[in-house]
Amino acid sequence: MKRLLLTALLLCCTLARADAPARQDGEALRQLAAQYLQTQSAGLPGKVTITVGALDPRVFLAACPAPAAFQLPGARPWGKTTVGVRCAAPNPWTVYIQAQVSVLTDYVAAAVPLAQGQPIAAVQLVTIKGDLAALPNGVATEAAQVIGKLPTVSLPAGTPLRLDNLKSQPVVQQGQLVRVVSSGAGFAVSAEGRAIGTAAAGQVVQVRTASGAVVSGLAQAGGVVEVTF
Repeated sequence: MKRLLLTALLLCCTLARADAPARQDGEALRQLAAQYLQTQSAGLPGKVTITVGALDPRVFLAACPAPAAFQLPGARPWGKTTVGVRCAAPNPWTVYIQAQVSVLTDYVAAAVPLAQGQPIAAVQLVTIKGDLAALPNGVATEAAQVIGKLPTVSLPAGTPLRLDNLKSQPVVQQGQLVRVVSSGAGFAVSAEGRAIGTAAAGQVVQVRTASGAVVSGLAQAGGVVEVTF
């Protein structure tokens, strides 16, 4: 009798294991997260190093035929970050994996104090190598991005130069006499006018023409405002 009960118990356990879903390979998910970060960071300047943490082995995830990696909106693919991996079917689940992405690159910093509103010259710059993850967002990585630009605030020596702290020199000044060039399908005319505002190259500026009309166009070098119809 005892032998029959033991046999029945073993059979039940075997059937239970057969019905249970297979376990997802955690290492495969870690590699999927690493591949996702490699793709997302492909356009970053410098040398990229990716370290992805391991999943907690105590967490059971049913095997998934097509797991997909993602990041939450606003998440950066560098620095200390998180990659989500989700399974849609047959057993839906979502797991989050911690990762660290370092990007060793050159960035541009002020070699001397920079005064607000004064054009930046090449001799005022220095190139430093560092981890992009430890730098402010929008830091310049090439001197050409900042030479001739105007700092919107005074900057001490050693400050990494952020593009949002710089502005282009104006090519049209308020009150300046400018040449308005209008073009469209099959025609092009030009006339003089006076700028109502100040604008850098490519920015929109309003101009009052000799007839008193106000038009808007794109400021260009040489005191030209392009109006396209």
